Amino acid sequence: MLGWMIAAALASAVPVTELEKARDRQDRSALDRLAGEFAAAAEKSPKEPGAQYRAALAHSYVAEIAIEVRDRNRARDAAEAGIRLAQQAVALAPRDAEYHRILGTLCGQAVRDLVSGMKWGRCAQEEIDKAIEIDPRSAMARLGRGVGRYYLPPMFGGGVENAIKDFEKAIELNPKLADAHLWLGIALRKANRPGEARKAIARALELNPNRVWAKQQLEKTPQ
Repeated sequence: MLGWMIAAALASAVPVTELEKARDRQDRSALDRLAGEFAAAAEKSPKEPGAQYRAALAHSYVAEIAIEVRDRNRARDAAEAGIRLAQQAVALAPRDAEYHRILGTLCGQAVRDLVSGMKWGRCAQEEIDKAIEIDPRSAMARLGRGVGRYYLPPMFGGGVENAIKDFEKAIELNPKLADAHLWLGIALRKANRPGEARKAIARALELNPNRVWAKQQLEKTPQ
């Protein structure tokens, strides 16, 4: 019991920005530690939606970095663990757009192949759409839908052009959202628009100079 209380206290004291800093550095050990602390706090407070959300967010960051470094098994495991936490947050506060957004994001992160796509693909789309329905001005939800569309074939409503529209809308809603500029650049590169792509990714790095993945994406984008 004392161990759980200590873990819960530690997690509640860790600001979300600590997660973001670890994500930006691709610091997997720090992310794993923080995800464990937030999960312990969530287990201690099963009726507190904020605690469930913070733990889900931490697992989403673990999955995000695992995807960036091509560790697919770890990404799937972290995403599926986060899904359970996000589902609890949504059940406790069904009108919170951000809770739906993180659930949709985690479902998308859990998709690694055709089988997992059949299992989680619908959840990813429906939850992100629900987040936008609740809060049409959520830049993070628009970003999430754009990422989903980037990977989804055009025949299913995806495709790079649709993704670009979502990323541009996210930037319109929040011009300082670095990841929206980053993903816009990635999508523009895929659309064979390298000059615009470099400009967008460079802007992402201006807004968040510590984002290792943004630096990597800029390096692989042609002049």
